[in-house]
Amino acid sequence: MQWILQAFEDTHKLAHALERLGILHSWHKVVPFVGELDPEPQISDRKAVIMFGSYTLWRYAETKGLEPGVFRIAPYVHEKPWQPYMLNGPDALFLTVEQIGTRLAKNDEIEWFIRPVADSKELAGNVRSAAEIRDIALKVLSLEPDEIPIGSLSHDTPMMLTPPVRVLKEWRIWIVKDQIVTWSLYKEGARVTYRREIDDDAFEFAQTLAEANKGYSPAYVMDICRTAQGLRLLETNCINAAGFYEADLFRLAVTIDGMT
Repeated sequence: MQWILQAFEDTHKLAHALERLGILHSWHKVVPFVGELDPEPQISDRKAVIMFGSYTLWRYAETKGLEPGVFRIAPYVHEKPWQPYMLNGPDALFLTVEQIGTRLAKNDEIEWFIRPVADSKELAGNVRSAAEIRDIALKVLSLEPDEIPIGSLSHDTPMMLTPPVRVLKEWRIWIVKDQIVTWSLYKEGARVTYRREIDDDAFEFAQTLAEANKGYSPAYVMDICRTAQGLRLLETNCINAAGFYEADLFRLAVTIDGMT
């Protein structure tokens, strides 16, 4: 597998594992607004290229016909096998940015957890007041569609809003070919903490979810959490652009490198 990396703190961690394993890789910058790579990589086999860095690398991978390139994923909220296990799934509102601008009141301090429906990174998932969410939407709506940069929130971006829930622990799970490869705790209560550990029942829960929705993606990241009501699915993310926390990068690199 040929590894193409965009420089970030996490990809440097990955590169360290690749070097220790003797797996060749190259570094590239993404040319703003153009999407080309600098320097242009010399591709030896378009069917054996993997890219790690920003989510926008998927455009380059698809344009150049690179496989697997970037493992794009469908919005997890539409995956029926997972819907009974989602955090606040039944209570979610699905609104476009334009609809948010007209339906949320400017003085409403009710809080919502908000994130784009797709794993597109236009807005980081977070808890915000309704008034703050409305302000974000109105800033987007103040621009004409052709004034909005690619990769930013647009008038028709679908968003998911759910009531906040107290979360006790959060884990990130790396899944390849429907099997858990590695994991990391990344939040305990309100405290961010990275440890390569997972509760036994959380591991079993994540593996059960992966097996319940086989073929969702050849490789992806799943975030799960523990609440007072039990274990829940938080979201899924593109494995090529998700933070590594304390994942076992040696195991992950070996597994992905052996996918061809």
